[in-house]
Amino acid sequence: MNHLGPAIEPSTTPPNVLIVEGLNFSYSGHPLFTKFSARISAGVTFIQGGDGRGKTTLMRLLAGALPLASGTLQLKGLSNFDSAQAYRDHVFWIDPRTEAKDALTPRAYLESIKGKFSAFDQQVLDRLIEGLSLSEHIDKALYMLSTGSKRKVWIAAAIASGAELILIDDPFAALDKPSIRFITQLLQDASKETTRAWVISGYEAPEGVNLAQLINLGD
Repeated sequence: MNHLGPAIEPSTTPPNVLIVEGLNFSYSGHPLFTKFSARISAGVTFIQGGDGRGKTTLMRLLAGALPLASGTLQLKGLSNFDSAQAYRDHVFWIDPRTEAKDALTPRAYLESIKGKFSAFDQQVLDRLIEGLSLSEHIDKALYMLSTGSKRKVWIAAAIASGAELILIDDPFAALDKPSIRFITQLLQDASKETTRAWVISGYEAPEGVNLAQLINLGD
């Protein structure tokens, strides 16, 4: 589980949104990331890796949801070290496996996201609710939804948030084929972004999406 210098394959050089310097993190006493550095540019970056290679952990670290042993995150001049809360205010992240929001309805959860992000786009959200077939679930408690439907709610919130750094862990897990096609097209649109960074993770990069960067953590 020790990743000493994962392969980073840049394809283009759009503006940097997130700069990661010298990130160190250990799990149960075992080094997981050692002096990990990266430049996350506008567009879509994919974190690839097999089971246990640290994909979700890296996403949580980039979100500021886990404390770093050492290292810095700079998001458009905002440092997690200088102002951790201000940094997190510009990042969308939710662990797709969380049960912490289960008592809420999707409508209530999405309203809370709308209140957090000043660039939240209601028109984009309306399109997502329709495209992901969430209308029939919008007023049910989240605990009543299937794993796939809950994941759609998280994805809708992420994309509509307008956050400068959007982190989505394993976006296609438990989704039906029409939803996968819909999200793939949204990611292709996101690949043309010039000011925001989208970081997604999984086993295989989505076909048809032009990546700004691939970060490979190994099989």
